[in-house]
Amino acid sequence: MAASGAQEQLESNPGHYQSLLATEHDTKLKDTIQTDINRTFPNNVLFQSKAEPGLQRALYNVLLAYGHHNKAVGYCQGMNFIVGYLIIITKDEEKSFWLMDALLGRILPDYYSPAMLGLKTDQEVLEELVKTKAPAVGQLMAQYPGIWTLVVSRWFICLYIDILPIETVLRIWDCLFYEGSKVLFRVALTLITHHQPEILRARCLSDVCECFKQITCGAFTLDCHTFMQKIFTEPGSLSMATIEKLREKCRQQILEESRQP
Repeated sequence: MAASGAQEQLESNPGHYQSLLATEHDTKLKDTIQTDINRTFPNNVLFQSKAEPGLQRALYNVLLAYGHHNKAVGYCQGMNFIVGYLIIITKDEEKSFWLMDALLGRILPDYYSPAMLGLKTDQEVLEELVKTKAPAVGQLMAQYPGIWTLVVSRWFICLYIDILPIETVLRIWDCLFYEGSKVLFRVALTLITHHQPEILRARCLSDVCECFKQITCGAFTLDCHTFMQKIFTEPGSLSMATIEKLREKCRQQILEESRQP
């Protein structure tokens, strides 16, 4: 709460969360959120509809309040898993709401807007970083246009939830709130560089996709302490300035391509 700036926002806006829940709710927003509630962590006893006290109501409230708070985003698939995790950790709706606000408003700009420009940009930034840090993998991936969206969009949109083991994800999130979005690239680059030999054995598109599924499992990602040490050593230097420069370049390319007839 302190590292992300969420605590400061909570204290500066007393009653804001409750006032959002008290407003007239948009029917479409309510229905869209409700559809995803039962799909959120269906195997977690806390999120089952008969759970006592269940977390489904808290999840619904936070998503609904956020949809009113940030009308440009509203609700987007993937947000339910993030809020679900935040509620498990904080056990508090209002804290989860302000942490969500920190993530979407400052740490992950444009990941969840309708055009998902931030997400598309960061996928291309990762592609550029791989060309530099693991050129052989970069060459292999270049044979398959659109491959990065297939293999890493869920890594970024779900912030590694249901991709990596929960203990590891929680440590990644600590770094994400404290250091910002470059941590997401450090994790992706570590997974890719560490498993370079397996990736390079891929002979077709389905081999690549299967390999990217496999590299997130197993002992390497399960040993969260060692894994966290690796993400700060294996990819080498990676400054926010480098990422911002690449983001600007990739964003411009995406916007130019979208304007072409």
